Amino acid sequence: MSKLLTTIRDLQRRKAREKRGLALAEGVRLLEEALAAGVTISGAAVGPGLEATERGRALKAALETRGVPLESVDDKGIEELADTEHPQGIVAVIEPLSWSFADLPTHHVPRTTYLVLDGIQDPGNLGTILRSALALGAAGVIALPGTVELLNPKVLRGSMGASFRLPNFHATDQEFLDWAKGGEVAVWGTDMAGADIREAHRPTGPLALLLGNEGEGVRAELASKAAKNVSIPIAAGSESLNVAAAAAILLWECSRAG
Repeated sequence: MSKLLTTIRDLQRRKAREKRGLALAEGVRLLEEALAAGVTISGAAVGPGLEATERGRALKAALETRGVPLESVDDKGIEELADTEHPQGIVAVIEPLSWSFADLPTHHVPRTTYLVLDGIQDPGNLGTILRSALALGAAGVIALPGTVELLNPKVLRGSMGASFRLPNFHATDQEFLDWAKGGEVAVWGTDMAGADIREAHRPTGPLALLLGNEGEGVRAELASKAAKNVSIPIAAGSESLNVAAAAAILLWECSRAG
């Protein structure tokens, strides 16, 4: 087996992704987004299915133009390498951008909103949150302990390329709290018993919204650090909102709140 295919198989494991600082990107749309964002693509396994569509053929040509090493495999080979049930003929090794607190504007930019995720465990939800965060103008996403790995293949696919454009990274509770204090970032928690987000008057400076998982919510030790807890009113008889849907609503409300 070639070095590229061995690397792809290895990167199917989280420990390997963390050790190598690499990730897997699969599918035509995600690779198009990676190219557009300037993400380094180290190599790709290409199956017959890639050339079945015009977009697939155009993607392959773009990769060849940029000198990305391509290795042809048959349909069975792509199925073994891919994370999806119906792969689109390409699985690539990428060198994701490395983000940190240094990439986040704080008191220098008024009315900036960040999402801080506490224990979001479903990769599909996390991917959707990243996609919504980019679309609704968030300045970054901070993943606290207990949150699924940001380079999980399902997260990258669900983000639809937002992972490549929006600062997002893991941090400890203390790192987040120190950053918020030093940058004069207001912290709001989210809780079903919190104040109506529609009536909240967001600070003119930067704001960090804490979201917890649907089952447990924000951990008590973090919630206690929040200046305010807010909620989204829902109809009687409804138990809760999906956390990805809640994130989008909260961001929208914060963008228009006075």
